[in-house]
Amino acid sequence: MRRGYRPKASAEQVLLPLHTRCLGCGQAMWVAYHTQRTITTLQGIYHLTLHVGRCRNQQCESYHRPYRPEEEGRWALPHGEFGLDVIALIGTLRYTSHRSVPEIHQALCDRGVPIAERTVTHLLQRYEELVALRLADQQRLHECFKEQGQVILALDGLQPDVGHEVLWVLRDCLSGEVLLARSLLSACEADLANLLREVQQALDVPIRGVISDGQRSIRKAVQSVLPDIPHQLCHFHYLREAAKPVYEADRHAKKELKKHLRGVRPIERAVEQRNDAEAEAIRGYCLAVRSSLTDDGRAPLEASGLKLHERISAIVASLTRVSEKGACRAS
Repeated sequence: MRRGYRPKASAEQVLLPLHTRCLGCGQAMWVAYHTQRTITTLQGIYHLTLHVGRCRNQQCESYHRPYRPEEEGRWALPHGEFGLDVIALIGTLRYTSHRSVPEIHQALCDRGVPIAERTVTHLLQRYEELVALRLADQQRLHECFKEQGQVILALDGLQPDVGHEVLWVLRDCLSGEVLLARSLLSACEADLANLLREVQQALDVPIRGVISDGQRSIRKAVQSVLPDIPHQLCHFHYLREAAKPVYEADRHAKKELKKHLRGVRPIERAVEQRNDAEAEAIRGYCLAVRSSLTDDGRAPLEASGLKLHERISAIVASLTRVSEKGACRAS
């Protein structure tokens, strides 16, 4: 929570309505009153003065309704104290950089944004709500799919922990748009078939293909709802299954390579008290070996054992060149 007074605004801004006449009856609107808001943005704290107008025509349907400046929505959400740019940065740090709430709070404080850690959690929820509204914009999705004329449907489920709900996501492979995301306690054929029917009814264009990991319940659901639509196994899952023997052999090779690379720590301890150029070079080589050991590849296309072999070979080649130069100087 906030432990002190909110800092004073560093700048002021006056917001005026774009329309000076009522949109309902066309008569001139009078400025009924002024209201103030203080918004914290990444550029500083702004004190906003808003001119709020009202229609004075008693016969108009908008009579006595407040008409606030349109530009207000560009600054912040209703009743919010932080700007949309702060919310966007919090969402980027969380879902792109995968930072925790305390790390996000520290990053904002480093940028000079006065904010409490609890407020970061609240603004993260606002970000998720805005994303959900964006995904639920059916008019935008209809216009997007109308141009491409078809949809290639991808279906997959994500279970964070054993025993928890599974998040099922259905998206279009051509545009990358998420069509439906819902958590289910089970992954039976009937539940998945209902998700497919919901997406099929919401689309104005035909579904030309389905891609999944080939799970039995998914295959049955697709067969019952989309019987005439081609159903293909995902390329990633196909390659992962095909590369299992290679992956196991590569992992065994990496394990054997690591046996020959032990003893880095004693070498680092031997040069801890030295500050000469040779000691710095030795510490650099030790760091290179450590990073090579901890860097894993991602199956099925990145073999961690082969990557370790390539990096160790490069380190050995570098040491060989250094030793040859030293021998030439000594001679």
